[in-house]
Amino acid sequence: MVVRLETERLVLRQWRLSDYAPFAAMTANPKVMRFFPSVLSREESDQVANKIESLIAQKGWGFWAVELKKTSEFIGFVGLHYQDQAIPDAPFVEIGWRLSEKHWGLGYAPEAANEAMRFAFDILNESAVYAFTTLQNVPSRKVMSKIGMMDTNMNFNHPALDAEHPLSRHCLYKITDDMWRKSMSGSLANE
Repeated sequence: MVVRLETERLVLRQWRLSDYAPFAAMTANPKVMRFFPSVLSREESDQVANKIESLIAQKGWGFWAVELKKTSEFIGFVGLHYQDQAIPDAPFVEIGWRLSEKHWGLGYAPEAANEAMRFAFDILNESAVYAFTTLQNVPSRKVMSKIGMMDTNMNFNHPALDAEHPLSRHCLYKITDDMWRKSMSGSLANE
């Protein structure tokens, strides 16, 4: 069964064919892709979307398509992925996100990420969730901190990139079930 999650403003759901074109526009945008090796062609973008959609169909969860409740507009993806590459502490469940540029800075990534983590801890019974990005990706690192993740200080070279590539060096963030519950109870107390 494919899982559908909702937050106050967002729906996290299985991908639709209608998501592929706006996703391709995102992955062709140099600003959105500045912390990735390159922008993607339409064919490459469709392959990525199809793989994500297939993984969700198999497991019921993954990098869900995110849409705004108000408008049903596709704005990117947020979700979970089983990671077994040669990365410190792997295998693990990672959390990740990619949103269209016009939706940056509105709190959508942390809102959706917290719902994805709730699923990871309450339904999948994970003891920890990880995230990683290139060291230069300050915006994603801020989201990681905002959702209560801590830098493990286990930096590594991404196994898919040549060691000399400028984006090769990555940081690894982690949050445990207990850390997440404490951060959520703290944020609820501040509302």
